[in-house]
Amino acid sequence: MELLFSSLLLFLLGPIASIARGGDRIPNPSGFWDRSGEFSARSLLQDHKPQELEALADGYMSNSELEKAIEEFGKRCAHISRVYSIGKSVKGFPLLVIEISDKPGKDEAEPAFKFIGNVHGDEPVGRELLILLANWLCNNYMKDSLATLIIKNVHLHILPTMNPDGFALRRRGNANNVDLNRDFPDQFFPINDVVDLRQPETRAVMSWIKGQHFTASASLHGGALVANYPWDGSGDSRYPIYGGMQDWNYIHGGCLELTLEISDDKWPKADELPILFEYNRMSMLNLVASLAKTGIHGRIFSSHNGHPLPASVMIKGIDYKINASGSSGDYHRILAPSGSYEVTVSMPGYRAKTTPTFLQQYAISLDFILDPDGDDAHRRTPLDGCDCNCLGILRRAHGGVYLAVFVILLFLYFLLKRKAVFRFLKRRHSSSHRRVSVV
Repeated sequence: MELLFSSLLLFLLGPIASIARGGDRIPNPSGFWDRSGEFSARSLLQDHKPQELEALADGYMSNSELEKAIEEFGKRCAHISRVYSIGKSVKGFPLLVIEISDKPGKDEAEPAFKFIGNVHGDEPVGRELLILLANWLCNNYMKDSLATLIIKNVHLHILPTMNPDGFALRRRGNANNVDLNRDFPDQFFPINDVVDLRQPETRAVMSWIKGQHFTASASLHGGALVANYPWDGSGDSRYPIYGGMQDWNYIHGGCLELTLEISDDKWPKADELPILFEYNRMSMLNLVASLAKTGIHGRIFSSHNGHPLPASVMIKGIDYKINASGSSGDYHRILAPSGSYEVTVSMPGYRAKTTPTFLQQYAISLDFILDPDGDDAHRRTPLDGCDCNCLGILRRAHGGVYLAVFVILLFLYFLLKRKAVFRFLKRRHSSSHRRVSVV
């Protein structure tokens, strides 16, 4: 089982189409329309009768018990966590998230990872394992090196259940009997773009992804042993999943998501759950830790005023870009180790920069300082970004002497500002084991 997760980094270089399990629940998996001509890809056939599964759920947490477990975790581990809601299900159950970090809720230049469980209501193993994972991290912070590395260097977000209503009904779909993993907008399936058909759980997750700056993600499913990654669909309809969460996540959230089926049995006996957790614990931890231990990380600043920039980052040979965050200018790119890469950073109004780099077994820091391009430099005034009332001073200045003094002071201001950026980068990297470059 651990080999399943430990081999995942081999897939992270770029999107490759693969066949995903679970498509058999779609009424007509070979096409988009049923015989009557009505759209039916999101709707489901009748699942097994709930009473047949009730005995299988014995020993699993109910939704109210799960909510209580999350709230108790938040109180017990408040020093490294916060609990927040991203919305509600059809039946009004809160979709609660646990964030785990040494500075939860703070905006830091660190990668963020998310786990999502129970996307399908009749696949409950993920929700149980994610609560066990959160408690293990809390119990082992400052005791175990891997737990400490994750908490200090990654913002981990855990949504134990995306489909609490489906779990309560013991069926795959939500309360409206819609498969949430077929409900996202799809690049090859435009009918999924109809906003009015979107389920509240799907809308909540989409808003969550847009609001956070996730680097990578994993959703936990059950009923097979599969690791699936973008792309789910294709233009010629050869593959079974359209409207899946991971493709939308990758395209619109800049986040590489893996869909992981981690148990052959959808409803293993409850006393087997701790065993399943131990089988998967190190793999789940290493998957999160890989964000900090490998890849290219950095921040992007403007030479004009020292402000962080939400610039785009492209790797030559990979036809996909990620964006730095708007608040901190930080970016995090997952790449296969032991390889040479050409990194290009660009943003409208600034001159792009490109630099080659070699990624070994450990992460490297690669920071960029972008200069305004020629046209934009003429449009900009040296007053942009000045915290003082520079325009008022200029208007009140009389004579060449005052103007000359003002220009000199302004030049010194921006010179110090730029030096401050370099001093910041030097301080930031002085305590890091990463190889550092500033471009």
